[in-house]
Formats: sequence, C-alpha cells, structure tokens
Amino acid sequence: MPLIEMRTATITEKGQIAIPKDVRKKGFATGKKVAILAFEDRIEIRPMNQVNEKMMSAFASEKVLAKDWNSKDEEKAWKHL
Repeated sequence: MPLIEMRTATITEKGQIAIPKDVRKKGFATGKKVAILAFEDRIEIRPMNQVNEKMMSAFASEKVLAKDWNSKDEEKAWKHL
C-alpha cells in the first residue's frame, strides 16, 4: 500500500498520541479496533481489517492475558514506564 500522507504527533507523558482528524477519516473511525505493530525501527497502526491471519494468534494471546494484566497492581507497576 503506498504512502498517501505523512503527519507528526506528540507522545504524551502517558504514551498517548492523537491521530489527526483528516487521517482518522481514512479508516480509523471512533470505536474501531486498531492493530499496533512494533518493529525494531518503527510502529505501525492499522485498522484490524488490514491485519493478516498469521498475526491473529498474537491478538488472541493478548486478549487472554489481559485479564491478568489489567489489574490495579499491574497498572501501578507499569505507570512510570
């Protein structure tokens, strides 16, 4: 898929970024799930419908483990990273 636009964003203290409105209109609607792919040299954010089947097992593992990760103790431990 060719690059159609390049924008910048600032990472907040909590590690959050805002996707510019005109970029969101290209397939990142409010409430839609996205995949965050971390490579050694970049991070990609893709709509879930653009994730191939080979990657789906990683998301299944994330969902299963989220029950243990999403606790107040875990949030406190990771807060300052």
